[in-house]
Amino acid sequence: MDLNKVLTGKWEGNYDAINWNEVSDEIDKATWHKLTEQFWLDTRVPVSNDLKDWRELDDDHKWLVGHVFGGLTLLDTLQSQDGMAALRLNAKTQHEIAVLNNIQFMESVHAKSYSTIFSTLNTPKEITEIFAWSDSEEFLQNKTKRIYTLYHDDESPLKKKISSVFLETFLFYSGFFTPLWYLGHNKLTNVAEIIKLIIRDESVHGTYIGYKFQTEFNQLSDNEQQELKDWMYSFLYDLYENEEKYTHLLYDEVGWTDKVLTFIRYNANKALMNLGQDPMFPDTAEDVNPVVMNGISTSTVNHDFFSEVGNGYRLGNVEAMSDEDYKIDSWENKHKQD
Repeated sequence: MDLNKVLTGKWEGNYDAINWNEVSDEIDKATWHKLTEQFWLDTRVPVSNDLKDWRELDDDHKWLVGHVFGGLTLLDTLQSQDGMAALRLNAKTQHEIAVLNNIQFMESVHAKSYSTIFSTLNTPKEITEIFAWSDSEEFLQNKTKRIYTLYHDDESPLKKKISSVFLETFLFYSGFFTPLWYLGHNKLTNVAEIIKLIIRDESVHGTYIGYKFQTEFNQLSDNEQQELKDWMYSFLYDLYENEEKYTHLLYDEVGWTDKVLTFIRYNANKALMNLGQDPMFPDTAEDVNPVVMNGISTSTVNHDFFSEVGNGYRLGNVEAMSDEDYKIDSWENKHKQD
């Protein structure tokens, strides 16, 4: 069955049922299991328990929290409405389509979860202002439009995957810094719990899509690879320049800008590693503010790819990701079976 014709409505003939007992790429099966193990809903996290902390914040910090989450809502909306649909058009198997469908649903859960936070912490007037801001803010719209344009460029399926990984593993993180900072200071802990669940999902999404990119990238000629790499690094730097301006807009008033820029450069390097490429920035985990790094790596929830979810979102044994996990051959051999 020609999947491209099926997905574009041009297929004729018998329709094939998906058979999970015959999987050509075991990573599809492993990722499906990981995503379903991690399933969660925002309504199960008691955000209202953070109201005392919220009332103690000054106006600048309240503005920051609301508008950070407004920006994240916009980016998750882009992923759920356009991102996975764009990647699905170039899927190679029915199992890959199933995984992308799962990711698309969870991106919708992510987008909705911010509204749960808004409805708990903000007034209706504040919520209206936040969404008006996210729908019009220049630097936020710049990155959204750049990614959107590439998602709808059917001549560049690999650039779609690059765009998705850059969004999942890099562009979200200027927003993720805020709740992780508060968590590190034992504030807004339930809000941060939602964000950590989102980060854990995004880690799987970025790793999986990066893996799919690498399988196709490795089949290109040397010249084709170099041309795409040149474009990739140029695109990432353009996104970073815009992200610098966005970060200044959000964080200058509270004095966190330099800390956030270090954090997003570190995650830009992680995005490149997901794609099998070398880092672009000198920043490492040791350069990131330890409060934020500690906020990610806690004993109750860990965002790495190989965590397990249990009752009440308590995790089981954790195997931390290493740099080797971003290399396609090592990752595939190490995690061939779930």
